[in-house]
Amino acid sequence: MHRAGEKIRIWREAHRPPLSAEEFGARYGAPEPWPSRTVYGWEAKGKIARPGVQKRLAELGVCQPADWLEPALGQVNTKDKRPMGATHRFYDIHTHGLVRVATATPLLRPADVAYNAQGILAQAREAAARQVDLVLYPELSLSAYAIDDLHLQGALLEAVEAQIAAICAATRDLATVLVIGAPLRRNGRVYNCALALCRGDVLGVVPKSFLPNYREYYEKRWFAHGRHSIGQTIALGGREVPFGTDLLFAHPVIPGFVFGIEICEDFWAPVPPSTRAALAGATVLLNLSASNITIGKADERHLLCRSQSSRAACAYVYSASGHGESTTDLAWDGQGMIYELGDLMAESARFDLVPELCVVDIDCQRILNDRQRMGTFNDGAEADGHPENRYRRIAFDHRPTPGDKGLIRPVRRFPFVPNRQDKLDEDCYEAFNIQVSGLIRRIEATQPKSLVIGISGGLDSTHALIVAAKACDALGLPRSTIRGYTMPGFATSEGTKSNAWRLMEAIGIT
Repeated sequence: MHRAGEKIRIWREAHRPPLSAEEFGARYGAPEPWPSRTVYGWEAKGKIARPGVQKRLAELGVCQPADWLEPALGQVNTKDKRPMGATHRFYDIHTHGLVRVATATPLLRPADVAYNAQGILAQAREAAARQVDLVLYPELSLSAYAIDDLHLQGALLEAVEAQIAAICAATRDLATVLVIGAPLRRNGRVYNCALALCRGDVLGVVPKSFLPNYREYYEKRWFAHGRHSIGQTIALGGREVPFGTDLLFAHPVIPGFVFGIEICEDFWAPVPPSTRAALAGATVLLNLSASNITIGKADERHLLCRSQSSRAACAYVYSASGHGESTTDLAWDGQGMIYELGDLMAESARFDLVPELCVVDIDCQRILNDRQRMGTFNDGAEADGHPENRYRRIAFDHRPTPGDKGLIRPVRRFPFVPNRQDKLDEDCYEAFNIQVSGLIRRIEATQPKSLVIGISGGLDSTHALIVAAKACDALGLPRSTIRGYTMPGFATSEGTKSNAWRLMEAIGIT
């Protein structure tokens, strides 16, 4: 039950004498009285009122729109008698396979590695304070992207390695996994890399597979590609760290929390590396990007992220470079976005001058369930030779604080229809005609003498009647083919019964 229902009941019963649900609806309902069953639904069943009704109740001072989203104050866990939201593990999002992820747009200066490391740390601490499990930074976030041949300068590369060690030392007590970007040397080559850090350790390093070398890009001048980097290691901080495009990072306890990494241009490739990572088991795909902004490019990024999250049945997390990169040749907007199974879950502000975290809870268990239902996904893994056998899984345990963290996730009021307000008319047209078309085919197949429908005067039966009428029109049948019956019950009022008669007469049925 929500707070609004509780307030409605209290307000109604505060009258002298107390108002029944029917009296309350008749006295205050506008533009028409609210049926008693509707009021009862708000108070006892957690039903949500329409926006117009919410506005009316707010004008009366009964409850505010936000109250429809808040649990009732008196709601109690009857098993242990503690208020809802207590520290029982049931209330921990991780119990249900959800993880909190974020995109970060840190403070940055070109080639100022120490300054950039502090920007990374500042957002890491904020993310930890907000109980984020995984935070993604832009491409080359430690060195900056637009520094041209400085990528090859020994002093800069040494500073990068030193600051990676400093970041590890400073994050040893943070329960957040960081994925940052940096140029790294290996075997006489420089790679554009993503580093996964957890509690002071470098879990692994993933090099960029596809290097753009067209129009304003010339990355092949500086970097070697990592497409064939399989089963390798790289020396960092005095130890050998897994290095390659065959890395997945898996949590041993949280169901389905497995992430893979690709970098910027990789998901503009015809076959992105993230596709194979998803087939190998990654439920969360990360893209560190330094994609510069041009007119219309933000829509293209949305298209690619949405498509990949849908096609690969995963969550796709994207973080692009923002304010602070050099604008000598290019411009930047700091776009961050998070998609899950084709749905946009969160998006950052663009062109912001201050650091920003874009945070949302991703449902890894939902992703696993979707893959289990979709045989084509598993067929794809088999057709690709079972890539899970070729990937190295790096285990990590960031040891998050247990307990109720709340839920940072949009909850759709209508989860089974597209969530597109700008396309509402088109979606309604399509939904209506799907029903009409289906009924036409059924009439053609069964050749009935009549269509029988019960009319209550409510929304559902009205919609069904209109569908039936349109089907008859399309087939050239008289609307008198439809036989309408009222079915009065205990909750039927004179108003709804008269509405049913008027509706049948207006449509012209028998």
